[in-house]
Amino acid sequence: MDSVEWWDLYDEEDRLTGLTMRRGDPVPDGLYHLAVHVWIKNSEGKYLISQRAATRMSDPLLFECVGGSVVKGEESLPAAIREAEEEVGAHLNPDLGKVLCRIKRRRVNGDRYNDILDVWIFPCDHVDFSDATTDEVNEIRWLTREEIIRLKDEGKTVPGIWYFFDEKYADLF
Repeated sequence: MDSVEWWDLYDEEDRLTGLTMRRGDPVPDGLYHLAVHVWIKNSEGKYLISQRAATRMSDPLLFECVGGSVVKGEESLPAAIREAEEEVGAHLNPDLGKVLCRIKRRRVNGDRYNDILDVWIFPCDHVDFSDATTDEVNEIRWLTREEIIRLKDEGKTVPGIWYFFDEKYADLF
């Protein structure tokens, strides 16, 4: 089995180009890869937030929502479902997911991203962390929006979820 992850590349208008790239290589100028963020919200209005494992190369021990890159041939919704299952053991109903927004990110905090980010939200009341299939996550918590904002103010969230704190997107959550 090929352990290399491949991504489809998209143009400025979010159209598939037919080109692919290997994860870890720089995204060519003017092109983008598709990524997903998955916000899981329970019936109490709390969001599932995960703390990145200490062994992660970037942003170790910082908090984030579930997320990852869409692999070659995959679409956004299946990627969101896959990432939630892999990272935190959440079994989400695809019929209940909703794309809150699509954000084209060239840079975040000065780092080059070149991705098209679909931000999803799913209702879910139970997540069995023991079902996670990766070691990317140190712990998970259910937190209110205000508690997540406090984490950010303490410098404990990844830069990539900046939109969660931006007034432009606040009404989506």
